[in-house]
Amino acid sequence: MVRTRTLVFCCAAAVLMLVAAGCGSAGGNVGGKPGVVATTVQVGALAKAVAGGAVSIKTLVGTGVDPHDYEASADDIRTIGDSKLVLRNGIGLDAFLDKAVAGSGQKNVVTVTGGVKIRKGEQAGSKEDDPHVWHNPENDKIMVDNIARALSAAFPANAPTFQRNADAYKKRLDDVDAEIRKLIDTLPAGNRTMVTNHDAFGYFIERYGLEFVGAVIPNVSTAAEASARQIADLEDTIRRKKVRAVFAESSLDPKVAKQIARDTGVKIVDDLYGDSLGPPGSGADTVDGMLLANAKTIVDALR
Repeated sequence: MVRTRTLVFCCAAAVLMLVAAGCGSAGGNVGGKPGVVATTVQVGALAKAVAGGAVSIKTLVGTGVDPHDYEASADDIRTIGDSKLVLRNGIGLDAFLDKAVAGSGQKNVVTVTGGVKIRKGEQAGSKEDDPHVWHNPENDKIMVDNIARALSAAFPANAPTFQRNADAYKKRLDDVDAEIRKLIDTLPAGNRTMVTNHDAFGYFIERYGLEFVGAVIPNVSTAAEASARQIADLEDTIRRKKVRAVFAESSLDPKVAKQIARDTGVKIVDDLYGDSLGPPGSGADTVDGMLLANAKTIVDALR
């Protein structure tokens, strides 16, 4: 009899554990907290800074993954449908979300870049909108405000917390902005030209008074490819402009960038964070940390 009761108790406990596990995963919930989906690692990082742990954040495109060619999985679509709110970059960067949202039935989708002044790609004749807005702290502050409003509308009980966290993070972005300016000011005027792996740093270059010379992939998207003529022209420009380094990114194959650097006799720097953030614990796993890490790397290479 005792054994029978023990068996019944164990079975009941196992069922309860399975039910709890199922409830915990629905909607991206963690520990019973309502779930929010962020499409990219930058949007996810900003959302976590604003949420402050009050809401769980599920990021679809993780660290080190190129968002330009990401495709939503069946699990992503289920997570999107189960979540209470989806936060996206927009500007073509997370176009994969359109089909995923249509397939999920999700209605509450907020584009966090609303109000940001969008630039065009730097390449001659480019008409594409540049989605890499997070490389300017002023744009990040706009996104933080948009995220705070979206979270507050979805979870009004936590609105005061979201606003406090948003204000604190905007202050942090102001501090980082000032620190980056001081770093850039140490560069001689002739040492401020940049060649990048793709046209991802226009907002940073514009903010801090640098000069864009060209990109290995002459597009704001990594899906494009450079022709042999374009590569030869870029190498000629590097020599003529006396460029000091070619900057590649942690999330892209630097093979062509390295070859161009060898051909022109300049340094190759292949660890900038362009479309991604740094891994956990790197110090560049937040947007403010990424901005400062990139600035230090750029200044060290150009000085």
